[in-house]
Amino acid sequence: MKLSELLARISYTAISGSVDKEILALTADSRKITPGTLFVCIKGFNSDGHRYIPDALRGGAVALLVEDLPDTPVDATVIQVPDTREALALLASAWFADPARKLEIIGITGTKGKTTTAHMIRKILEMDGRKVGMIGTLGAYIGDTHIPTRNTTPGPYELHEMFHQMVQAGCTHVVMEVSSQAMKHKRIAGIEFAVGIFLNISPDHIGAGEHADFEEYAQCKQAMFHQTRYTIANMDDPLWRQITAPAGQVFTISCKQEADLYAEKIHDLWERGFLGVEFQVAGKVTGSFRLNMPGRFNVENALAAIAVADRYAVARQSIAEALETVCVKGRMQLLPQAAHCSTFVIDYAHNAISMENSLTTLKDYHPKRLICLFGGGGNKPKQRRYDMGLIAGKYADLTILTMDNPRYETVEQINQDIIRGLEVYHGKYEQITDRKEAIEYLIDTCGPEDIVALIGKGHEEYQEVQGVKYYFSEEKIVEEYIAQKQTLPV
Repeated sequence: MKLSELLARISYTAISGSVDKEILALTADSRKITPGTLFVCIKGFNSDGHRYIPDALRGGAVALLVEDLPDTPVDATVIQVPDTREALALLASAWFADPARKLEIIGITGTKGKTTTAHMIRKILEMDGRKVGMIGTLGAYIGDTHIPTRNTTPGPYELHEMFHQMVQAGCTHVVMEVSSQAMKHKRIAGIEFAVGIFLNISPDHIGAGEHADFEEYAQCKQAMFHQTRYTIANMDDPLWRQITAPAGQVFTISCKQEADLYAEKIHDLWERGFLGVEFQVAGKVTGSFRLNMPGRFNVENALAAIAVADRYAVARQSIAEALETVCVKGRMQLLPQAAHCSTFVIDYAHNAISMENSLTTLKDYHPKRLICLFGGGGNKPKQRRYDMGLIAGKYADLTILTMDNPRYETVEQINQDIIRGLEVYHGKYEQITDRKEAIEYLIDTCGPEDIVALIGKGHEEYQEVQGVKYYFSEEKIVEEYIAQKQTLPV
């Protein structure tokens, strides 16, 4: 591709060299330089791409995109722009022939609930016969193909490459989680969202390498709504007007008051093989829905998904079937294979706040016993373990202490910190170091009126011990042990 074509939508100054030369590759990673590359110099938190210009030139870079000019003349075309992060996003879009313009992109932002809402929307649209791509915390999905990702919202090159692959695969819609970091670092620059969703905002991701303060965090969340054609906002969050102000007219949802779409008569529902919520919807869409996920907070996420479905004229029956069967791996994930013996839920909660949210949600179903299985991550703050022990002692009727990525510590050392927290509320506990053995023990000893929360691993499928990651899937352990028990003679 000609450099001049790549630069067509960017305001730049050509400092040296020709913009008519052929570009064979585009990257901001000096380790990926090959002959004919355009190297984009990004200023990062820990390093500055401008420092790697000599390495890039030795690797065969023929053009440089910079904010700061090189100290000495270089044998390459040099293009200067005010912001290389924003420029990279526009370059990546051009490099892949603007795939985002060929897709209906649905962006979701919020401190909590992005992953769950994305899965709901994807399930609804697929139930209606659309081919849907998805990008978020659990990776990217192109149809049924899963692609691991490092960030909730990938970098611009990776992002537009995925959009391109989705177009090639015949996707018409993309559901993506949009993180505040993505907006801060201009990863979504130039993308127009067909639908933008605001769920909620609370203090998070504030500190070194993330956001300076809550004000900056909120500004980054707000930035997405300069790029949305249609906006959906949860008006139960007190800052919804501020965050969505750039969007103008907003479609509102609520669980507490009348809105364009609102929920009422919400109640928990626990049946064999089902742990969720039933609710009525009024406003633009009407009817009764069952959500196969526990927690009234998930009704807010479901309302956002229903609002998207209304935008795309999805049949009410498709919405209902999708919500009743949707499952998000590792997020309050019910394990139906264990339903004949007890109710098992896998949840990724790995700090005290998220653990308290999970346990109080499950406590609302009034089980005979709420049993919590968890461990503490090794080489992590001891206070976190103590706080999680405190929460387990406060809400669980029984806690099973076990392994969870001990890394370079022993499980016994980690458990001592947890036990100190448990003892504040005189929490009953047992220690079973082997997590597989602990899960099997609970399958053998729990009854149909118990709820078992497997806390901490969530979607992870490994245990990290002494620098080595071993395959480990809680879902697979439950599935295999139940199958084994069913084949044994009575």
